Amino acid sequence: MKPELSKLSELENRIDYHFHQPEILYHAMMHSSYANESGKGRLGSNERLEFLGDAVLEVVSSEFLYAHYPKLSEGELTKRRASMVCEPTLAICARRFELPQYLLLGKGEEMTGGRKRDSIISDATEALIGAIYLDGGFASAKQFILRFILNDIENTRLFYDSKTVLQELAQDKGESVEYVLVGETGPDHDKKFIVEAWVGGACLGCGSGHTKKAAEQAAASQAIQKFAYVQTE
Repeated sequence: MKPELSKLSELENRIDYHFHQPEILYHAMMHSSYANESGKGRLGSNERLEFLGDAVLEVVSSEFLYAHYPKLSEGELTKRRASMVCEPTLAICARRFELPQYLLLGKGEEMTGGRKRDSIISDATEALIGAIYLDGGFASAKQFILRFILNDIENTRLFYDSKTVLQELAQDKGESVEYVLVGETGPDHDKKFIVEAWVGGACLGCGSGHTKKAAEQAAASQAIQKFAYVQTE
């Protein structure tokens, strides 16, 4: 047994799904950088499983929204689905069951912070869904999605869509929103950005992240809470 397969059994325990064919899980965690360095080529990576998992996730999330939000129009459902299964959201969900530590990355990708990159984590999450679908069928994949992706969508939405929420709140009061980069720390491959959120000339939030976008979302999330307080003073 490959050492990686032995470690991946920990991931199976975390998601409470045990593969009949462990090699499929191994494949799902294999980033293209690892596949290339291992001589497997691009088709040896998790990209095809990601394609499959994306389709399964879309079906399950569509059914979920249709059932839980009977008053939303088609356009609103489409917009909600897009935000529910976007890159930052999937990365947030994946970190909750510690998927990043099980990624198989090439040495170069590892050194440049690939294990913390939302795009890589979200792609692997979709690949994992595709792997579960192939190994255990649609019911097993749906159970995983409902438990780990759609289990806390309102709180998750507040984080990934905080900029939109803050913009709407500010517009209702005739205020403008501005994000100011106030600092950067760390080496280039693991940089952290610090951003302030200013509403109507007042700094209401400060957040940090490994991308400017993530830092802005964190700042907006904090500002939403303060904004509500300021408006009631």
